[in-house]
Amino acid sequence: MKRTLRARLARRWVRVLLATTGAALALAVAGSGAALAATPKRIVSLNGDITEIIFALGYGNRLVAVDVSATYPAAARKLPKIGYQRTLAPEPILAFNPDLIIGDEVAGPQATLDQLRAAGKRVVIIKGARSVRDIPAKIRAVGKALGATAYKRAKKLAATTDKRLRAVRKRIRRVKRKPRVAFLYLRGTQVQYIGGRGSGADTVISYAGGVDAGTSAGLRGFRPLSPEALVAMKPDYIVTLAAGLQSVGGVSGLLQLPGVADTPAGARKRILSFDDLEFLGLGPRTPRVIERLARAIGTLASANRR
Repeated sequence: MKRTLRARLARRWVRVLLATTGAALALAVAGSGAALAATPKRIVSLNGDITEIIFALGYGNRLVAVDVSATYPAAARKLPKIGYQRTLAPEPILAFNPDLIIGDEVAGPQATLDQLRAAGKRVVIIKGARSVRDIPAKIRAVGKALGATAYKRAKKLAATTDKRLRAVRKRIRRVKRKPRVAFLYLRGTQVQYIGGRGSGADTVISYAGGVDAGTSAGLRGFRPLSPEALVAMKPDYIVTLAAGLQSVGGVSGLLQLPGVADTPAGARKRILSFDDLEFLGLGPRTPRVIERLARAIGTLASANRR
């Protein structure tokens, strides 16, 4: 009788010990962030650059909806849209019943993100890339949110992208006077801004061996385009986004804007245009953008030059 009672007590203590240890282990893993989430089946991406990375990792077929800034690859343009990344509403997103909603700090407003979480949805907001050097970390963060297999792919893609960035950087020539490059953000005659520090364009221009004219003039972010300020910056080149340049009537239309023709760039028609997402997205395609820009402004050495 005593042996039976002791056996029962022993078994009970074993069960308690196992349960306690298991719970402690689960808390430890969760607290350390070591465990990766299961691979989502229905993803809503809140930013175009995040969407591009998801496709690059081979998970484009898991996307059920994206925001309107998702223009690359071509398959992204065919996906249902939830609105614009900065002015999102919860209802269009919830309508797709996602098991992962992912974006960066640009996505919002915060009230929408809070409502999505309150609805029981998994919302992952990663740290966006503020400079070219942040791109590999951004790629890894997206992969980590998609699960273990995606994280492995992301680490490989991040390493490849970093290698390409370093290779391009080595080819940037040292010139006595770095070319001054002004980045203009245009959307017709009503929206005309010049970029400065933190615009996203500044880090691409700097990495390509140029001087960002807006940053040099002390501007931060985007500021309304002032003809007097633009002329005073004396840019050797003007960079625009393709959609923006088209919205003002192409190069000829841009030269009609006050002050543009009076700059060294305008006088020599040194107007450069890039795809919107490719230039400002800071992702896997950025090494190619930097190479193209450096070649255009004359800072790129030949491939065999060290």
